[in-house]
Amino acid sequence: MNYTIRGIQQIGIGVADIETAWKWYRENLGADIKVFDDDETANFMLPYTGGEVQRRRAILAVNLQGGGGFEIWQYKGRTSLAPAFDIQLGDLGIFAAKIGTVDVQKAHDFFTQKGEKVSNIEKNPLHELYFWLQDPFGNQFQVIQKPHKFSEQGAVTNLVIGAVVGVPDIDEALKVYRDILEYDIVAFDSEETKQYADFAPVAGGNSHFRRVILKHSNQRTGGFGKLFGPSEIELVQVADRTPRKMFEGRFWGDHGFIHLCFDMQGMDALRMYCAEKGYAFTVDSHEALKGNSFDMGDSQGQFSYIEDKGGTLIEFVEAHKLPLVKGLALNLKKRNPHKPIPTILLKMLRFKRYKEKK
Repeated sequence: MNYTIRGIQQIGIGVADIETAWKWYRENLGADIKVFDDDETANFMLPYTGGEVQRRRAILAVNLQGGGGFEIWQYKGRTSLAPAFDIQLGDLGIFAAKIGTVDVQKAHDFFTQKGEKVSNIEKNPLHELYFWLQDPFGNQFQVIQKPHKFSEQGAVTNLVIGAVVGVPDIDEALKVYRDILEYDIVAFDSEETKQYADFAPVAGGNSHFRRVILKHSNQRTGGFGKLFGPSEIELVQVADRTPRKMFEGRFWGDHGFIHLCFDMQGMDALRMYCAEKGYAFTVDSHEALKGNSFDMGDSQGQFSYIEDKGGTLIEFVEAHKLPLVKGLALNLKKRNPHKPIPTILLKMLRFKRYKEKK
């Protein structure tokens, strides 16, 4: 393999009102830096948008304390659809985004005092403390205590350090999450199915599950590796009911977690390896644009998608250009892909922080 997975760049969240959603995410989860704001058409996502080009607006928002960002996504010209059924843990797709915090009690107190929907503080099988948080739009977050913090921005959490994903068959799913995405440490595997007390607070959580927590042994390198930090994937396979696809009867971009996106380098090698593993690209901007970069606002790069057997979409982005502040952008094609961007340059993103109106 001659490609490098450099960390979770973002998780996509489909919403009905992008401004309302972004306001909640920046005020509660510190996602107050807008990397791009793009109002264009999703030209290459036809397999997931009903075979028609759809117009949308997308905001990539990050928190400089660490973790990947949120790509907040709203259709323009059609109504964004909510699920037609109540999503339960174990249904196929991304059930929750994992959000890091260095102080889980402080974060829990913060959300409790604000009146947000939170569970008690739970403990996973690795004895890590976390709690469930639900946003006003019905999305679940697992706010979990982790030591990583890139910088101090005054928020009680970082952002995305992983995801809880419902899959139909964990052994098959490992071909994606372990072999392709390089989460090579099986930190926990129940092997047998059972109930978990820490799952009880969420819908469907009283079912019996096989549960696997994956981490990675290699330090994520490259431009944004220091900002993204370590991440993990939690796979759940429900045993006592038939799971449903979360986006059954709906489009990518409708309500919910629409994809998990990885920053990477070496798209050509990744394309070959995914095909060898039986997970060929379903979307490929390189092929569609004949090798040219894709423009997204002031950012440029290449992107592709694969999907696991449950239909969860995994995006890969090879960034070529990143705007830091007005008039200054990094040309990432000319940088050593394994060399971190200097911390002082990444911290310049703080000048793009949104200032709340009083």
